[in-house]
Amino acid sequence: MTHPHKAAAFLRREGRRLLGGFLLFLLSSFGQTFFVSLFADDVRGRHGLTHGSYGALYMAATLLGAVALTRTGHLVDRHPARRVVLVSVPLLALGAVAMACSADLLTLFGALVLLRLFGQGMMTHTAFTVLGRWFTRQRGRAVSLAALGLNAGEAALPALAVALAGAAGWQSVWWAAGAVVIVVGAAVAALFRTERAPHPAAGSPDPAEPAAGWTRAEVLRDRCFYPLLLATAAPALIGNTVFFHQAHLAGTRGWSLEVLASAFPLYAVLTVLCSVAGGVLLDRFTALVLLPVFLLPLGGGLLLLGTVTDPWSVFAFMALYGVTNGLSLSLFGAVWPEVYGTRHLGAIRSVVVAVLVFASALGPGAGGLLLDAGVGQPVQLVALGGYCLAASALVVPVTRRLRARATAAAH
Repeated sequence: MTHPHKAAAFLRREGRRLLGGFLLFLLSSFGQTFFVSLFADDVRGRHGLTHGSYGALYMAATLLGAVALTRTGHLVDRHPARRVVLVSVPLLALGAVAMACSADLLTLFGALVLLRLFGQGMMTHTAFTVLGRWFTRQRGRAVSLAALGLNAGEAALPALAVALAGAAGWQSVWWAAGAVVIVVGAAVAALFRTERAPHPAAGSPDPAEPAAGWTRAEVLRDRCFYPLLLATAAPALIGNTVFFHQAHLAGTRGWSLEVLASAFPLYAVLTVLCSVAGGVLLDRFTALVLLPVFLLPLGGGLLLLGTVTDPWSVFAFMALYGVTNGLSLSLFGAVWPEVYGTRHLGAIRSVVVAVLVFASALGPGAGGLLLDAGVGQPVQLVALGGYCLAASALVVPVTRRLRARATAAAH
């Protein structure tokens, strides 16, 4: 367990950069599916879209953002974090304003592209990359603390958005989001006014980390990369699939939306607790130890939600998903620098984030098309639970191989 005095010293020493990372994760909320999907029925009604057609449009916008991220993600390696923030923040705010003004499908599509690319994409990509570059032995702790910004957004923003939409209309939410993005983004730029080298108290570069640092081309040729990607993409694929169609699930099971909303605080609390605990565990045991087990709670939760129709199943699912999501936030920040080094981390992570964005688009789009084709959500949920269990089994031999490779490289 981390000594309280050491933890307090870490927060005092690195508080400015950790707060900047926290705010980047918070800003990413405006492009995350849990927030955008709150207005799915309003958007579909305004534009006359079905579940499948809106899901397909959302998927296309997300995929375009993912492709763009693979071309721009390396800029975090080449430019200071402050400069990246100053470019990304206005474009995210523009996406929010375009969402409020979307009178036709073209504007709606452009708004979704900007929200997904610069919200879910660049905000999280920048935060994960700079924290991975700035910290070595305390990387897990740094990422887990900063990632609480996303947890804060998940816990607070849906209720605030629904209240504002009820009082002033759903478009007003997006106008407010644009203003918040500009103000908070300016604060992040100020917090990131200087770059950081790993602090001496964190120790010398981690001996478990590849000293030279793999290039993106080398990583793409590594057979171990793809099973790791398959496992780490699961929370994005599954969370977005379930949340995007949450209103439909409630309707088919006779649940009120208040039932779903009341489960979010449980999810948020467990996500926070497991994110902080995950950071400590990662610093102590490494990411490769946690990889084979972090999906198991989510897999169990999906099987419950898919087979049990009583309202308690959604609370069980949200609790178990919170465990996996909390661990995954820290894990995603630590596994790639641990396995492939930090020299080309932005370029490597841009591919990873693009795949995660693709997965987050595939779920809602494919889920909507399956609903239109008559494949119900219970079947989809059970299949996703099976995916979690299969991915967990697949990475067991891969992590053994990676640990053996690291040991051989050290000698």
